[in-house]
Amino acid sequence: MDAEQVTMLREVLSSTGWLERTREFGRALRVTSRTPGGLLLVGTPGDDPWHMAAHLDDESRFGDAPGLAPTLVRWSPPRDAPAHLRIGLERLEAAERGETLLVVAEEDAPVPLLERVDDARRVGARVLALEGGDRELRGLAHEALTVPPAEALLSFDGAQHLVSAAAGEEAGHAGRGAPHPRGLRGRLARLLDAVSGPVVD
Repeated sequence: MDAEQVTMLREVLSSTGWLERTREFGRALRVTSRTPGGLLLVGTPGDDPWHMAAHLDDESRFGDAPGLAPTLVRWSPPRDAPAHLRIGLERLEAAERGETLLVVAEEDAPVPLLERVDDARRVGARVLALEGGDRELRGLAHEALTVPPAEALLSFDGAQHLVSAAAGEEAGHAGRGAPHPRGLRGRLARLLDAVSGPVVD
């Protein structure tokens, strides 16, 4: 990514408000996700949030922020899957005060998920939602970021890039000097691809 591309990305985001909104949501995710294993990430029955899990895991490592490494909660995990990939919905039922539940749902969350989110909130878990316009889910969340399906500039996938990068950047650079160049360039490259698509000469 060259300086011109970085400038273009900043201009596009700054003119829409998405940079500020995703940064605020990423900050909320960072400050609530401090306990290793305490960030519970769940999607809808047909869409496990693999992409978000991978981004957060990368940002956790790049930013030396173990609390950002997610516990992926799946609706129907195969019994023969590795231990970290066979965590089912019962983990939401065991959510505790001090843990964070991040729901990533481009489509409306089904009632069973809403019920588990409500239960987790009642026991003191912090609930964040990255959603596509689900009022019920948004009403249960302490913090929510809505990416409408009709949004022309930013895709739901692109929002996941922006949020995870914002959380990782804040975690990795809080109290430090300048960010590590390789990590920053990598995040900016992923953001550019997500927001505007790969650059073609």
